[in-house]
Parts: sequence; structure tokens; C-alpha cells
Amino acid sequence: MTYSEPPLQKNKNKYPFPIVFTTSLILVLIGQWLVPPLSPTPETSSKQSPRPFSASKRVGSPHKASVVHPGQAIAAVPDRSIRMVRRKVGGTHLYLTIIDLRNPNVLLNIGLARNATRANDPRYTSGVEPFSRFVARHPSAAMINGTFFSTDVQKRVMGNMVAGGKVLKFSSSENYGTTLGFQKGNRLEMVTARTDGKPDWNRHWFSLTAGPRLLRKGTLWIAPRKEGFTDPNVMGVAKRSAIGFSKSHKTLFFATFITPITLRQEASIMKSIGCYEAMNLDGGSSTALAYRGKVLVKPRRSLTNVLMVYDAFHPAPQPLRSSWQQFQRDEPMAYSN
Repeated sequence: MTYSEPPLQKNKNKYPFPIVFTTSLILVLIGQWLVPPLSPTPETSSKQSPRPFSASKRVGSPHKASVVHPGQAIAAVPDRSIRMVRRKVGGTHLYLTIIDLRNPNVLLNIGLARNATRANDPRYTSGVEPFSRFVARHPSAAMINGTFFSTDVQKRVMGNMVAGGKVLKFSSSENYGTTLGFQKGNRLEMVTARTDGKPDWNRHWFSLTAGPRLLRKGTLWIAPRKEGFTDPNVMGVAKRSAIGFSKSHKTLFFATFITPITLRQEASIMKSIGCYEAMNLDGGSSTALAYRGKVLVKPRRSLTNVLMVYDAFHPAPQPLRSSWQQFQRDEPMAYSN
């Protein structure tokens, strides 16, 4: 059997377009009546911030997460609350992790060697652990090396440390470096102890001390000796890691530098990517980075502590989420040595 098109009718309805168009319109209207519109999600309802770089190489494959609101149909939407790009800025190669703090699924935490609940200090130590074990134990969206630690047997961690509203290390005499603190409502502060006074740690749900400071209110601010740093490796040319946040406090940045640079170069790049406040983290042989379970930068030594961030696709453990919610309601607690 063969098929041939029928001859066109010689009348004013010569072509079937009006009939097809009318039928399609009816089907569209019926579809809109049957399928209720989706409510906007927090990610789509607000204006997306422009990328710090006009051209970049995305790291890893895109992920989608289901966002469900009461009475709303389930819809798959891209989870862009944590993104990573690899860039070359002024001859310096780096990985940049961009974190949208407006997303309620985004939570920051600290991981300690051997899953300890207390950071290494002069009286206690859990030693060190390979970075790959941190990554395997904490399935987070992104993970980087944390703060400095001593090279002796004790592997003492620098500065006071708070995570999930719990004190991991505290000394009332702490007066060293610069501290990044998360307060209620995701308000961030960066305090340099020897110039600003000691941070109010009892108001921090998350707190990490490192340094030297790189930016203060959008201006380069580099005074390592004034902060108490004497190690020539910190003040020279080295592979580095840094953390900073935007003026609006809505965006957090992790920067992992592959090319060895000076503190001043590091500060300039952190400013160029959109940071208003920023500080240096541990680096050199401790420089480490993982993104969605894949190690991108492997450190040359085992570590005592790491920073990790969770999102909807890699959700935070329930105790951490509950801790953040409780912290928003409760009065700050006083820490003791």
C-alpha cells in the first residue's frame, strides 16, 4: 500500500493551518487548567548574582535536587547554591568555590581527625588523618583544608574553634590571628584579635581562627607580624587557601590556589572575585580540596582539620541542621576554658 497526499481543496480554507492552530491552542489551555503552576523556589524567585568571572570552567557534572513546598508538585531544579570554577587570574591558577548563604540547605562544618569531638591542644590529641578519609567520612558538597597545626607530636590546632554550636577548642587567653565567625541569621564577622579585640565566641555557631587577614572592608590589609605570625613559610611565596565573604554577607568564597603566590597577590585576587572580608587559611603541603566527593587537590601530608559545606544534594547531617535551627532561637551560651 502506498501513501499519497490528497489534492488541496480549492476554497478559502485551502490550508489546514487554522484548524491545527485552533486545536493546539485548546490543548494548551486544557493543559494549563489541569496542571497547577509551581510556586517559585528560593533559588528561582530571587535575582541570581552574576558570576565573578565572565568565562569559567565548571568543575564536575551538574546536579539536580527536588525542592518541595507544601501543596506544590515535585519539580527538579538545578542546585546552584554551591558552584566551583577553575580560573587563571593574572597568571595565577586557582579553584574557586562560590557558596550562596541564602539557601537554607547550605551549612558549614568542621571535621577533625579520626572523627574526634575535640580539637588537638596541649593536653589532648587525635593526631592527623589522610584527606581522603575526611572526604569518605563526610559526604559534603565541598571540602577544603582548615587552619594551621603544629608539627610536633601533639599536632596542636591554632586558635579557638566552634562548629555546630559546640566548642571544639577554647582558651580564654587566645589572642592570635584572625577569626571568621557565623552569628545568628547567617551574619558573618571577621575579627583580628590584636587590633580589634577578642571575638565574642559565645555568639558564634561556627568559628575558625587562621590568618593572616587579607581584606578589611574591601581594602587590602596585610600585617602578619602584627597578628603574631613569624613562620617565614606564611609570609613568603607558597600554595595557599583562603576564605572570604561578600559585603552583603550573602556569598561565601573558598579559594584554593594551585600557583604559589604571596599574601599580597592572594589578597588582590580575593578582592577581585568579590570579597569584602577575607583571610588566609593553612596552605603549602596542607592545601587540599574536594568537590562532591572527588579530590581535586591532594595535600602532601595528613591533616588535623578540614572545612566542609553542605547543600540540598549533599545534605547536612540531621544533628547539624537541628543545631543551627536551635541556635537561631536560643540565647548565646558562655564558653569556659
